[in-house]
Amino acid sequence: MTINNILLFLYFASLTGLIIFGSHRYVLIYLYKKYKRNTPETKPLSDPFPVVTVQLPIYNELNVVSRLIESVTNFDYPKDKLEIQVLDDSTDETQKIAEEIVNKYKNENFNITYIRRINRNGFKAGALQNGLKTSKGKFVAIFDADFIPKPDFLKKILPYFSNDNIAMVQARWGHTNRKYSLLTKIQAIILDGHFLIEQTARNRSGRFFNFNGTAGIWLKKAIEVAGGWQGDTLTEDMDLSYRAQIKGYQFIFVPEVVAPAELPIDINAFKMQQGRWAKGTIQVAKKLISEILKSKTSFKVKFEAMIHLTSNLSYPLLTIVSLLLIPAILVRLNTPHTKIFLIDLPIFILGTLSIFYFYYTSQKELGFSSWDSFKYIPFLMSAGIGLAINNAKFVLEGIAGHSSEFVRTPKYGISQGQKQKDPNNKNYKSRKTIVFYAEIIMATYFTFVLFLTIKSHLYYLIPLILLFQCGFMYFAISSFAQLFKQR
Repeated sequence: MTINNILLFLYFASLTGLIIFGSHRYVLIYLYKKYKRNTPETKPLSDPFPVVTVQLPIYNELNVVSRLIESVTNFDYPKDKLEIQVLDDSTDETQKIAEEIVNKYKNENFNITYIRRINRNGFKAGALQNGLKTSKGKFVAIFDADFIPKPDFLKKILPYFSNDNIAMVQARWGHTNRKYSLLTKIQAIILDGHFLIEQTARNRSGRFFNFNGTAGIWLKKAIEVAGGWQGDTLTEDMDLSYRAQIKGYQFIFVPEVVAPAELPIDINAFKMQQGRWAKGTIQVAKKLISEILKSKTSFKVKFEAMIHLTSNLSYPLLTIVSLLLIPAILVRLNTPHTKIFLIDLPIFILGTLSIFYFYYTSQKELGFSSWDSFKYIPFLMSAGIGLAINNAKFVLEGIAGHSSEFVRTPKYGISQGQKQKDPNNKNYKSRKTIVFYAEIIMATYFTFVLFLTIKSHLYYLIPLILLFQCGFMYFAISSFAQLFKQR
């Protein structure tokens, strides 16, 4: 084979993988529309107010820790049935702030404890497991530092534990700063698609879905039976979720209950969060796929789990496609137009259009107008491409078994109506990485590809090339601007 044939094989093989993952979004939309009205059963608990332990894992959260603890103490729930654990692994002034707030609420007769470990072993999973040792609740509610649960959260979620086989009930995430910037608007749409379409489709059609690490309640016994929190992946929530469901426990997703949370406003924090999720998912795939395949679950459950846990392989595939677009363009120059049509039409329908339709559906289902649902999706698609190198790096690390620290996502206490401000903070410094330089190179590369496309009169490819160019350019410029502000 010639070098050109090898490159084209890699290009089309990678493109085929992307089409498979992309077309699966149609399956999720179908399942969502078919099963969305299959609402789960609720019934009064035998004990109307069981003891609930609320765990608040925090690490250097000085901007939001007060807000978090205050929101939990505002729960409309009997004080004598509510246990609050502040699990603080912080190394900065958060320690003092959190301990003072805990002592304040102790004096107001809240059952609240401040728990510190001598190390950060296992990261968030380690903190949760450590707190579980002394927890008194039959149920365990978990909230990350950026969440502001509403007072009726426990009363709305607990009735879904209608039998002893229900292990976990997950609420939908809301967004307190959705309109803060283009970045937060894009993130909100991404998360809306994940929660409303993916989680609803998987759960209500009888497939596995995962706890999202926060804004959910667990049956404590189910955590213990499934093997407890384990810190050998960066997505301990997904890991425990699959282990519990393999054991036969059931999960419930309740999109009607919304837990507000703050979206990252820092571009590099967003990239790190996305990379952590991508790497953690691959780690869980390596750890559990064989167990899933050997389990007594149905084929549809196993198939969906396989797609779910391997979906982040799309990022290395997208990176390969990005790098090989020039030989793909040259092929089009030497191919009759009818054959080009046969190549590009399936790619557009099964890949690109599926993404657009997926997120458009989620926004329409949430009540946004057609224009609001439409106008940000091209930016979202471009940002997804721009994340390719960042997430591909993390995915390859996960495949290679390269361990890394759980890097928390900075929070700044941003509210919905607040104007944009400099997210710079001495505790959350960004730094130049190989990804930063790769994004600059890719932005330059796609500027050349765009020029080549225009020169070759392949005008119908220009919108696609612009998605790539703008995506890499956005992350390169945004990362550089943030680094410049920190000088």
